[in-house]
Amino acid sequence: MRRCSVFVFPYHCQALSIKQTSFFSYSTNSAVEKLSCVPLSAARPFPDYSPKKPSIRDSELVQQLSTSIKQRYSEHIRRVLKPFESKIRPDHIIWVLMTVKNDYKLVLDFFDWWCQRRDPSIEVRCILVHISAAQKDARTAHRLIHDFWARPDVTVSFSQFLEKLIYTYKDWGSNPFVFDIFFQVLVELGSLDYGRKLFDKMLHYGLVLSVSSCNLFLSRLSHEIEGHKVMLKAFNEFSEVGVCWDNESHNIMIHSLCRVGKVKEAHNLLLQMELRGCMPDVVSYSTVINGYCATRQLEPVLKIIKEMQVKGLKPNVFTFNSIILLLSKTGKVLDAEKILTEMTSQGIAPDNVVYTTLIDGFCKTGNISAAYRLFNKMQCFNITPDLITYTALISGLCQTGNIAEADELLNDMLGGGLEPDEFIYTALIDGYCKAGEIRAAFALHNKMVQMQLVPNIVTYTTLVDGLCKLGELDTANELLHEMCGKGLELNIYTYNSLVNGLCKAGDVKQAVQLMEDMEAAGIHPDAFTYTTLMDAYCKFGEMSKAHGLLHQMLLRGLQPTIVTFNVLMNGFCMSGMLEEGDKLLKWMLEKGIIPNATTYNSLMKQYSMRNDMRMTSEIYKGMLGQGVVLNANTFNILIRGHCKARNMKEAWFLHKEMVKKGFTPTLDTYHALIKGFLKRKKYSEAKEMFEEMRRDGLLADKELYSIFADMNYDQGNFDLALELCDEAVEKCVAVKTDNRNA
Repeated sequence: MRRCSVFVFPYHCQALSIKQTSFFSYSTNSAVEKLSCVPLSAARPFPDYSPKKPSIRDSELVQQLSTSIKQRYSEHIRRVLKPFESKIRPDHIIWVLMTVKNDYKLVLDFFDWWCQRRDPSIEVRCILVHISAAQKDARTAHRLIHDFWARPDVTVSFSQFLEKLIYTYKDWGSNPFVFDIFFQVLVELGSLDYGRKLFDKMLHYGLVLSVSSCNLFLSRLSHEIEGHKVMLKAFNEFSEVGVCWDNESHNIMIHSLCRVGKVKEAHNLLLQMELRGCMPDVVSYSTVINGYCATRQLEPVLKIIKEMQVKGLKPNVFTFNSIILLLSKTGKVLDAEKILTEMTSQGIAPDNVVYTTLIDGFCKTGNISAAYRLFNKMQCFNITPDLITYTALISGLCQTGNIAEADELLNDMLGGGLEPDEFIYTALIDGYCKAGEIRAAFALHNKMVQMQLVPNIVTYTTLVDGLCKLGELDTANELLHEMCGKGLELNIYTYNSLVNGLCKAGDVKQAVQLMEDMEAAGIHPDAFTYTTLMDAYCKFGEMSKAHGLLHQMLLRGLQPTIVTFNVLMNGFCMSGMLEEGDKLLKWMLEKGIIPNATTYNSLMKQYSMRNDMRMTSEIYKGMLGQGVVLNANTFNILIRGHCKARNMKEAWFLHKEMVKKGFTPTLDTYHALIKGFLKRKKYSEAKEMFEEMRRDGLLADKELYSIFADMNYDQGNFDLALELCDEAVEKCVAVKTDNRNA
């Protein structure tokens, strides 16, 4: 099931919360204070306001209008002005405002009355903006500008509006914050180019817009395509002309750089903050930490956390979430759980996001018991699992073959009032297919359809893969036709399932034809496609064709995986072509491709089967020299090889190392060790191995039971001799019965 992104995106792409500008909390001093940042000698003065002069007749009308509205008492302004409606022209509005501008409520009432009759001129609107700003009514000033510029039918140019705002500035308020408000409106409406022009224009008059307005500009730029480039340019240029950037400014920049993957640049800016007079806060550090976590770089994260501790800053929930997600993604889930413990010890309560991340991490590593433990723990803390939590756990159970438990969990989920979605059903279908229970998988598919959930390409690909693994290729083809009939396009995973099915059925020729059909359909084979075909050729002993596919992959620029090389290595070894296997290993090392334990094990197994323990040991040393982590199979191969060569001292040492690393020898390995020691008459060592094998629950053969029963009888241990006899009869008979029933 491919839903890893689902666990990541709803929770951990939490954008840094940038504080939005408040138009109601600013002091009008902010822009005035910035005035000194620009040399006054370079600033031009604002123009004098010189409106048209009224005639004697107009003056009389203005006097009557002004007197009437001033003396209206409780009477509505509409009734007072009704006798004058036919006589009032736009010019009269400005002249009346000149006489009543000190009565702010009257100004607003008069303006509203005029707006109901005619659209006010730009000049009148700008005058009202200035009067509102002078009265510290930023809300109204903002509304007057915003309502005008948000209109779809606005025909006035930016230059015309700004010219009127500058022209009316001197006599109608002289509050520089007016230009901040205009700038904020332009930014809010996405007119960033006009916003930049306004910023530059104000510099000519000796005004630098407030840092809060500039922060809003940066924040909006961060959401634009290639916005981070314009942001960096503006960030540098604005500071050169007097904008004193604050913590919020730096945090916006840091967040934007991290979001586009420029984490080192963001980290450098964080380090420069103190030099610029700003102290980084927990948001600054957490943002950089999240950036490094997103690029899976743990080492710088640990260094930054130490820096935070030195400065007395405590990580917040966002910081911990980022680190837990990184550790979970990189498979270090146990370390992630330690971070959870640290988080709770600092009094920070984990939320659903943290628990779901860890549950998903444990499920992906196959540690279902740990996932369940956290699942129960979160409920003890009254944190309710959501759909994504259940999806993670159900997917994990299905991946590990615990279908019955997954079904029970689905029922619990339904009982809690949560409705499963197509992702949960697809996970369950995948689980049933992996278990070979195709009927149950199709029953779930039908249930999905009944619930009006639409099966997607992943659902169908899962069913096709299940059918192919069972050899039901005809049914798989029928399902493909059904998919195409529903408008779903086959993807690389669907084709790979079919290629794998054909190879398992032994029809490699048809699998190659299907790969050609893929390319004709515009879907290029990937490393999995080639590796599947190579594996089939190797099993048929056609190593030249398998090797040819590797060259074809490389020519196409496809990067073979370690599984690809292991398939080829196993093929060479099974075909007895050990020299070719040695050459492949040498080539891998020359190209910087680090083999894993499986690569080395294939070679060691064949050399040890040939009783060539010198070469086996050489390969083992090379494996250690490359820092490859040994697995249980490595030890089993080496121990059996040394026992066969009668190197019991070396075999004994390897056994001790194997147990120390937590691995359990196989039955064949125990038999080889015990029989090797018996041949060397090392009875105490043989007896120790026999008892260890019994403790591990492994079944010895009849010959060994007879040997150790006789040995104990001869030594006078009659009770143990009888116990071994009874055990031999009981277990050997039981095994025979099981085999017969099978």
